[in-house]
Amino acid sequence: MKKAFLCLYLSFIIYGLCVHAQKTNSVYQAYVEQYASMAVDQMRRHKIPASITLAQGLLESAAGRSTLAVRANNHFGIKTGGGWTGPYVLRDDDKPNERFRKYASVAESYEDHSLFLQKPRYASLFIYDTKDYTSWAYGLKACGYATSPTYAETLIKIIETYRLYEYDGGKAQVSISASTTNDREIERYMSYGDAGFYQRHPIAENNHNYYIRIIQGDDLYTIASETGVKVKKLRQYNELPDGMNPQVGSVLYLRKKRNKADRAFKNHPHTVTAGQSMYDICQMYGMRLKTLYKLNKLSADYMPQIGDQLRIY
Repeated sequence: MKKAFLCLYLSFIIYGLCVHAQKTNSVYQAYVEQYASMAVDQMRRHKIPASITLAQGLLESAAGRSTLAVRANNHFGIKTGGGWTGPYVLRDDDKPNERFRKYASVAESYEDHSLFLQKPRYASLFIYDTKDYTSWAYGLKACGYATSPTYAETLIKIIETYRLYEYDGGKAQVSISASTTNDREIERYMSYGDAGFYQRHPIAENNHNYYIRIIQGDDLYTIASETGVKVKKLRQYNELPDGMNPQVGSVLYLRKKRNKADRAFKNHPHTVTAGQSMYDICQMYGMRLKTLYKLNKLSADYMPQIGDQLRIY
């Protein structure tokens, strides 16, 4: 009797697992595992629920497989409006040949998505708690993020199907290297630090290099001990003179930067925006400061002006 009951019980469990597997999509699950840490990092810095960021990324980019995501690293379907002066790609949407923003990396797309939601148009969203994904979903639809009448319901279904709400507690419940490739060098970096450090500082990739983003309380000596990259090398790689420390929110590369930006920016010059320095531009594209001056035949005393076009490749 007990044996029969046990068999029946196991049958129900197996059946339940099969049903759950049918409801989920392995491609979606892989996307979540890859970018969950990045979404949690955005939540901590910009107060946007990680579940919302992940659900929008999944939906807008077809789990990173859409043409826009592959060609432009654009995971949120953001167009070039709002003063965008960077590179773009053309795609048919509401109208033929609309311009969509093109990013140097997926990390840049995630950061720009957070900044995009800082616009006054979306200000009402931030009255909601980061654990209130339902209000955020309906709020996004009300603010006009998407034209689909079922946009909010779709986001909520994705969040609940893949249990994305678990990330709204601030725990990146994925492998520390989830937002990176399985590179032996990444594993070497992680062997020096603990899990908490890399949950707060997910390693991202830009222009064939790896970087972390500086958060409040960081100092180069702590970062050096956690990554295994000496302070002297961190300064050298990021062109930081002695006495100068990286600012909160800035990127810190873990290897020597390349001479030029990624090849995707060939024939796509950078347009200087308000407050940008030559150093800011170099860090954005993962290129060396000396090369930026050389590519544009500029003297060392040149100060970028809004609207200037600079070659980066």
